[in-house]
Amino acid sequence: MLDQVNQASLLEIRSLCRSFPKGSGEDLVVLENVDLTLRAGEIVGLLGRSGSGKSTLLRIIGGLISPSSGNAQCRGEPIDGPPDGVSMVFQSFALFPWLTVLQNVELGLEALGIESSERRTRALAAIDLIGLDGYESAYPKELSGGMRQRVGFARALVVHPDLLLMDEPFSALDVLTAETLRTDLIDLWIEGRLPIKSVLMVTHNIEEAVLMCDRILVFSSNPGRVAAEIKVDLAHPRNRVDPTFRQLVDSIYARMTQRAEPKTAAVEGLPSTGVGMVLNHVSSNLLSGLIETLAGAPYHGRADLPVLAGSLQLEADDLFHLAETLQLLRFAQVSEGDIVLADAGKRFADLDTDARKKLFAEHLVNYVPVIGLIRRVLDERPSHTAPAARFRNELEDYMSEDYADETLKTIVSWGRYAELFAYDEQSELFSLENPH
Repeated sequence: MLDQVNQASLLEIRSLCRSFPKGSGEDLVVLENVDLTLRAGEIVGLLGRSGSGKSTLLRIIGGLISPSSGNAQCRGEPIDGPPDGVSMVFQSFALFPWLTVLQNVELGLEALGIESSERRTRALAAIDLIGLDGYESAYPKELSGGMRQRVGFARALVVHPDLLLMDEPFSALDVLTAETLRTDLIDLWIEGRLPIKSVLMVTHNIEEAVLMCDRILVFSSNPGRVAAEIKVDLAHPRNRVDPTFRQLVDSIYARMTQRAEPKTAAVEGLPSTGVGMVLNHVSSNLLSGLIETLAGAPYHGRADLPVLAGSLQLEADDLFHLAETLQLLRFAQVSEGDIVLADAGKRFADLDTDARKKLFAEHLVNYVPVIGLIRRVLDERPSHTAPAARFRNELEDYMSEDYADETLKTIVSWGRYAELFAYDEQSELFSLENPH
């Protein structure tokens, strides 16, 4: 009987979809046909780029939002509101600043109607377990970020949930603090001291996923789908420099960069699709710095993305945005987990500031259709001006308002650097500084 209980699924997600309305009146599909099974005794990671719907899926499982279609069940019961036996740890610490550590941890037990003396006993035990013994009377403002997140973990664990949901719980912490907390949690898990059956965690940190998880579901974006399931057959504690560990990290980088190519390849000859591309805001200074780094020693034009991320201390997601922007602008090519400078990128690295801006401007107009469109409109209008709303409305035919805002912010930043046009924040007006 016990074996049957252990084998029973804690969580069953079948053909789950979630969409949100767009400005154009159509729906933006964030999750499409997602399947997921979670059993007792495993840590499963949802790994993917920002915007791939991972956190949306976690919120559906936590009963905070509903799916548009499909089925979501926890312990055989449809999820309709927060399910019993499920706790969540958020990226932001989400503590009440006017409550002490002990009072913050007791909150979940109070909601369950547990009487005062048992609440205190269990809360103190959770605080001790998570390494905060002696801080029971402290307030959140007196704690470091890592200690505050430990309070978040204690609050989630004190109710003894079957399933612990974690939404990028280490991403707001510095590198050393995050590593310490990760290691402590894995040690407690291995020792069987955590009062939970399973963990489902969202991350975009590839090494974190390989370090902690038994299985990794890799999500593709736009819409979010499970693109691959990867089993991590490595014994704990795991060693980051172990060749098998590095090989697995490299293979995931390669898999996640493969899906970047269609987004950029599709722009040529398809101006309408191209205008609808979401542009992630990446500063021109960072792009220039990455080109210079790649051009110099020890890379000499080619780098392994995991190695580059480590040496630059960049999250994989941030490095992907930089690398894909260079690919979009034809300054580099991303393939199989490597980034290789194109001839234009090598040329850029050798130019002075003014010549760099000119080359950047040429590539923006040629390879970013919406920027080419803005420049053409400004050139053709007698006033050489155009309201941002004219382009925002067009973008919202293809994407959500938030993505349209992000794309517009990126356009303004890149266009200013390249001196293609000026932009007035007050009037929200594009213009040519020196119309010909």
